[in-house]
Amino acid sequence: MSKKKSFVLRIDPETFKLIEKWADDEFRSVNGQLEWMIHKSLKDAKRLKTKNKDNSEEK
Repeated sequence: MSKKKSFVLRIDPETFKLIEKWADDEFRSVNGQLEWMIHKSLKDAKRLKTKNKDNSEEK
């Protein structure tokens, strides 16, 4: 199991409601939805390190 870093996030109530609804639609927790959104954004921006076939990391 990977270790996760916790932190405080301040977010306006309307944005939270929208994320909460989206998470509910996707059968995720709000935390899970935020993790998914951040991961997708990093992937779309090509900021994630990817693993190739021999499990070494590349940029």
